[in-house]
Amino acid sequence: MERAATLNRAAAPDRQPWYRGATRAQWRAFGSAYIGWMLDIMDLMLFAMVIREISVDLHFDKGVAGMIASLTLVSTAFGGLIFGYLADRIGRTRSLILSILCYSIGTALCGFSTSVWQLLAFRLLLGLGIGGEWSAGAALITETWPAKHRAKVMAWAQSSFAVGYAAAAVAAALVLPHFGWRWVFAVGLVPTLLAVWVRSHVEEPQIWREQRERLSLPQTLATLFGPYARNTIVGLAFTAAAMCGYWGLFTWIPTYLSTPVAQGGRGFDMLHSTTWIVVMQAGAAVGFICFGYLADRIGRRLAFLLFFLLSAVSVPLYVSIASPVLLLVFGPIVALFGTGFYSGFAPTFAEMFPTHVRATAQGFIYNTGRATSALAPAAVGLLSRNGSVATALGATAGFFLLAALIVFFFMRETRGQALV
Repeated sequence: MERAATLNRAAAPDRQPWYRGATRAQWRAFGSAYIGWMLDIMDLMLFAMVIREISVDLHFDKGVAGMIASLTLVSTAFGGLIFGYLADRIGRTRSLILSILCYSIGTALCGFSTSVWQLLAFRLLLGLGIGGEWSAGAALITETWPAKHRAKVMAWAQSSFAVGYAAAAVAAALVLPHFGWRWVFAVGLVPTLLAVWVRSHVEEPQIWREQRERLSLPQTLATLFGPYARNTIVGLAFTAAAMCGYWGLFTWIPTYLSTPVAQGGRGFDMLHSTTWIVVMQAGAAVGFICFGYLADRIGRRLAFLLFFLLSAVSVPLYVSIASPVLLLVFGPIVALFGTGFYSGFAPTFAEMFPTHVRATAQGFIYNTGRATSALAPAAVGLLSRNGSVATALGATAGFFLLAALIVFFFMRETRGQALV
């Protein structure tokens, strides 16, 4: 009875703004995750902004570019597992610092690549850090902020994803014409400054400090695939499907916009491509925030269903548009639904697992889903070799529909679930 009452109070609507009365520790946790995610997505997407230039210098085609993007996503799964386990073992902030340094160094090294194999190796290092940074940051926020605002706080933090994507486009536009693609990757060193700040300002969540159980990696995996196997499998299934849709689409959007019309693209120059991408990411930022408020109001399950279904409808419409003005108007709508659902992953996974395996579970599911989605950029790249880029991008709608079906039939509602 007491637990039910607690959950009902947590799930009840709260008219007070989520930021009202927040502590310094909560704001620092929020700030470190927000900036960290913004910068890790910026580092990850820099490659997408310079695919055409780097492929000319290192002599590879769209198929190879898709494979590099895909294998980078695969490495995030290992990073999520490694740094997620470290977050459960040695602390959220320490793991966060190590992961930030990992992806910063990996990005900067990409600028020194003289072969495809070197570029791939440095991208794999980048992927490890990015996968780990999300794991530590997600646990840090979900354990620091109260249940009644958990999805909203994560939504605002996850909106940094859109800022990072736009920052990558702006960085490439500013650096590429004057210094070349190698110096674009030098921007990746900026996150090292964040690591220094986190080390001296961000505290470990109280729930983690009070948790006395520190499992070994085999024990942690046995927990995820033992008593929590259903949560692990269902979470992984709909995450992988949704991310296939996202990464298949947004890895290739910059190339699609700049590809000549005769080859199935829109033929935009660098300035117009950058403008359209930044505008799309404004829509994505709104999507992240809207999802969080919806998830706290109507539940995680219904919010996921709504966004996945609308993504499945909007993607084919977007790639069928020829007018630059309509592309500019409709692009933010596609990004809103096709990206906003990311806000729901961290709070949902946090509510599905206990503290002693939470960071590992969040990191493993999220990043294994992202690794599985590596098939999508490679598939789009291969399909566009002998056909239209637009047709290949339109096919990604099927992944969003699959994610909706998985959520409808298998996902359990977790809204208001107290962390244990």
